[in-house]
Amino acid sequence: MFADTQRLGTANASLGFHHQASQGEPHGIILVSHGLAEHSKRYARFAAAMAARGYHVFAFDHRGHGETIAPDAPIGRFARRGGVLQVIDDVVAVRNLAVSQYPGLPVILFGHSMGGLIALNAAVTHPQKFDALAVWNSNFNPGMSGRAAQAILLAERALKGSDVASSILPKLTFGTWGKSIDGRRTEFDWLSHNPAEVDKYIADPLCGFDASVSLWLDIFELTFRAPQTPHLERLPKQTPIHLVGGGQDPATDGGKAVIWLSNHLKAHGFSRITTQIYQDMRHETLNEIGADAAIAAFADWCDEAIARS
Repeated sequence: MFADTQRLGTANASLGFHHQASQGEPHGIILVSHGLAEHSKRYARFAAAMAARGYHVFAFDHRGHGETIAPDAPIGRFARRGGVLQVIDDVVAVRNLAVSQYPGLPVILFGHSMGGLIALNAAVTHPQKFDALAVWNSNFNPGMSGRAAQAILLAERALKGSDVASSILPKLTFGTWGKSIDGRRTEFDWLSHNPAEVDKYIADPLCGFDASVSLWLDIFELTFRAPQTPHLERLPKQTPIHLVGGGQDPATDGGKAVIWLSNHLKAHGFSRITTQIYQDMRHETLNEIGADAAIAAFADWCDEAIARS
């Protein structure tokens, strides 16, 4: 299991993170970028499984989440301004810490949902910092609904400011996804078929909070930024990229958004794309029924990716 929370000081934040050391001879380093309205400690089981396969794991809390502290980032906000670049800088800061502790090992950047948005943006911004990339359960193709959401957020910002919780986006996202589950037991059943995992999320005081208008705007900036050609052109075409989705995940349109990203990357010349849609899973693959098999498959992919790299 994860050790107690450690801290990494940067120029304008104190990042809370957890570290799981590899068991036996290490093969590489995995950095974990978590999703919206959750935190890094929820990845302890994943970290333990990957450590057993020979990987040092570092999972940290993004700004406005978990135990990370920043003067302009209370829970629910990346930053007063420039949040996108600041969260990307945080990824690089944790990467540099990991590499300083374990020099010479390849670095795999893993991101779930919002964390996947951040991961791809970090990779295209700092392409030489990461040897492989995993993006799970992320939606880079919200289409016109995404553009409409941006317009709504801009209207909210004009009316009441950027530092308050959005009153509309939670209904269009979490609320809509919750209602899409037939026979739902809770409003968060869209996360997983596993009721114990859903209940843990609901009971966790660091999960499920309302994001600010500014955080939602930053999320959509991340969504539309990374897939643009000028950014993708900076990432080496031989970069191993692992994409995972759930066939019953309303946040990615049943995995269709993951397929879109796979096709989009291939159209831009990326040749080492691995795409897996788990048809019976919802949004949190790592907390789903059958998660162990998905984690084992990911570990196999990591072994192959760093061997070829």
